[in-house]
Amino acid sequence: MELFAIAAAVLILWMCWQLYRARRFNQFKAMVQRELKPKVVEHLTAKLQNERSNATPNTDAHIAASQYFYTQFPARTLQAAIEWEIVDEAWLKEHGYIRFCQHLFFVDRDKLIEFSSQDDQLEEAEST
Repeated sequence: MELFAIAAAVLILWMCWQLYRARRFNQFKAMVQRELKPKVVEHLTAKLQNERSNATPNTDAHIAASQYFYTQFPARTLQAAIEWEIVDEAWLKEHGYIRFCQHLFFVDRDKLIEFSSQDDQLEEAEST
């Protein structure tokens, strides 16, 4: 009988630990939406307005659609923040978010985007 009581206590402790980890992960996702989303929107808006040309007019409708696309999911918002160097790996490690970041990217891998080197090639062509 004592064995069942010990097993039940261990199970309850393990479930409490899992609940604690899940709550911290959800707080991380909320932080991404609360703190990083405005920075990503600001950077994206400035980037699209600076790149206006006849080939890419980047109208207000295009900017709004791009903002919606990049901020629709926390994983995509975080991915854009890392790609555009709004945050870096050192910041993630400093705040203890690196494991949450890895987990978020794994869980939402179908929502991630592939950044192409086309943007880099366009910037190089414009500067020369």
